Amino acid sequence: MTAPAQPSLLAQIREDLAPFPGRAALTWRIALLCAIVSATAMLYQTPEAAISCYLIIFLMKPDAVQNIATAIGLIVLVALVVAGLVPLINATVDSPLLRMLSIALVSFVFLFIGAASQLGEIGGVIALVIAFLLTLVSMAPVADAVTFGLRYAAYMAMMPMAAMVVFNLALGLSPVRLLRGTLRQRLAAASAAASGTPGADERLDELLRAGNAAPAKEAAAVKALNLVARDAAGQIARDVRASYRLMLAVSALPETCDPSRRAALSSAIDVTLAALDAGQMPPRPSVAGDADSDAERDAFAALAVIAGTPEGDVVASPKQPFFAPDALTNPDYQRFALKTTAAAVICYLIYTGLDWQGIHTAMITCYVAALGTTGETVHKLGLRILGCLIGAVLGIASILFVMPQLESIAGLMALIFVGVLVGAWVSTGPERIAYGGVQIALAFLLTVVQGFGPTTSLDTAWDRIVGILLGNVVVYLIFTHIWPVSVESAVREHLKAAIDGLARLAALAPERRSGAIPEAALVRCEAGKAGELLDLIPFEPHAIRPAQHVQARLRNAGDEVTALAAAIFLSRDALPAAATRLAEISNWLDGRGARSDISASETDSITHRINRLAIAVAG
Repeated sequence: MTAPAQPSLLAQIREDLAPFPGRAALTWRIALLCAIVSATAMLYQTPEAAISCYLIIFLMKPDAVQNIATAIGLIVLVALVVAGLVPLINATVDSPLLRMLSIALVSFVFLFIGAASQLGEIGGVIALVIAFLLTLVSMAPVADAVTFGLRYAAYMAMMPMAAMVVFNLALGLSPVRLLRGTLRQRLAAASAAASGTPGADERLDELLRAGNAAPAKEAAAVKALNLVARDAAGQIARDVRASYRLMLAVSALPETCDPSRRAALSSAIDVTLAALDAGQMPPRPSVAGDADSDAERDAFAALAVIAGTPEGDVVASPKQPFFAPDALTNPDYQRFALKTTAAAVICYLIYTGLDWQGIHTAMITCYVAALGTTGETVHKLGLRILGCLIGAVLGIASILFVMPQLESIAGLMALIFVGVLVGAWVSTGPERIAYGGVQIALAFLLTVVQGFGPTTSLDTAWDRIVGILLGNVVVYLIFTHIWPVSVESAVREHLKAAIDGLARLAALAPERRSGAIPEAALVRCEAGKAGELLDLIPFEPHAIRPAQHVQARLRNAGDEVTALAAAIFLSRDALPAAATRLAEISNWLDGRGARSDISASETDSITHRINRLAIAVAG
């Protein structure tokens, strides 16, 4: 499969905004739930409905089971954390200095845990909720500080999460339906790529880079919750793995493959897809004559598994620990927490010192705009500023032209639904534009949701927009001037994870390798993440940007890893030397191990590619 060409900016935007299966379904659900949460907040006169809706936009995923689990987990976690902060709330009621120090401490702790563990961005959400809660404690009567704090935590986090649970129970998309859609997309993409349809290779590469972890989790939820019969749940899990195996095999079909054999494979995939669409078990395919390649044989073997043939042993990839192995030794986690906390505290001091509470959105922006590397943060800031301006225009236009016509909360719900629909459509797209969609919806909500009913005031809207822009500026200045972290370091981490996966794949006995689909998917996913991060290098300051030849070497390394993922997975030869060599190359990425001689003259395809990978990594 040839490497996909880079589209123009306009073509990329059109592609990112184009509909795809499931996008509309998730978009209207997010918009409707935000309208319901806003109406609930107005009905019970609870404040900060925009933040509640932000949590919905940020956390809502296609899978109803995942949404329910996330919502319940966040409710429990926030309740425990806030309850544990009771002494802190009491102690800071009368002391602004202690309150500021407490905000900094809580913020640092949860940002650090989020950065150094599997908790991820949820850590930032908790830091945001608790830190913002502490800024509001001064508004409470001394005797009521604790209940005030608990009540505000419930308003901002628990209420929208409870609504998300109920909503997904009633209108959520089941994992079974999502998995059927995923299976159909994969088969259709594999068929198109096998037949040589223009543009099909790019679509297949996109699905391979997405990995197999999310569908595997959905399949596990289907089995654990008994959403279908036990035998059917087992077949669904096998179909998920086999469909990824099919895509990997099709991507590795040699360019010399006879067109008639490609057509036969594409036809067999179409027959399987038609049977699944009809709710029937597909017929077991057979290879006509001798297959031209290992890739062709593996593609038909994957179709046979979907048709009910026994799969064989599944080789799982190693489970990631909750905390990163270098959580206590890598200073980047601590520095990220310190930088984000500093930005939030600076914004808090600015709007407190100016007695300008209306721009408190500056502090909120710091938590939602910061990312681990400078390139990611600046890219995200650009999306957020653009999204803020678009959302502000939508919000101000609504205040000027729509609000005067509204007389009830129902009318405002309809307006919120339409406005959030625009942002949610963008936010459900690819990662490179998703944050812009979140900001469009958030800026729109912050301008139109100002009280407990329709309003035509522009003052609050302007204040909140100024706050968002201020927060973006502060984050930009801090993340580009204090301990800036180049994207290169994150690229190397992802490449190392991918090469480690290749080494484990090569070390497997040949007869077990076909069951190592999770490992092969992990390699493709990590290599894809490295490539996406390399695209963000232009957003970095020149002082930390890697040289062009370094960028080219890293991109070449990612291409070799991608090719090796299919080559090693499909190989039925023992590859102990390849496993040893890949482990050695992995050590080079973090500065460990002596570099041995490198030669690219080997004729064996796997050995040749490993040597090319070594050259790319070693320079």
